Amino acid sequence: MALKVRLARLGAKKKPYYRLVVADSAAKRDGRFLDIVGFYDPNKNPAYFEIKTELLDSWIAKGAKPSETVASLIKAKKGQA
Repeated sequence: MALKVRLARLGAKKKPYYRLVVADSAAKRDGRFLDIVGFYDPNKNPAYFEIKTELLDSWIAKGAKPSETVASLIKAKKGQA
């Protein structure tokens, strides 16, 4: 079972916000997931992004790989801190 850290879309039409979830790579985008590790809301100015770092680090240690988008968001967040 390959694990991915990726975005799951929520919100209304034209007003999305996202959860960062750990899911099996074969699961649907908004389907079954194992854990919620953060939130991303691109509609706010500046965009709101929250990560539960200890939870994310534990999943990455277990073998979960972030998607390209999630990796760029994490990199930008670490650049701010």
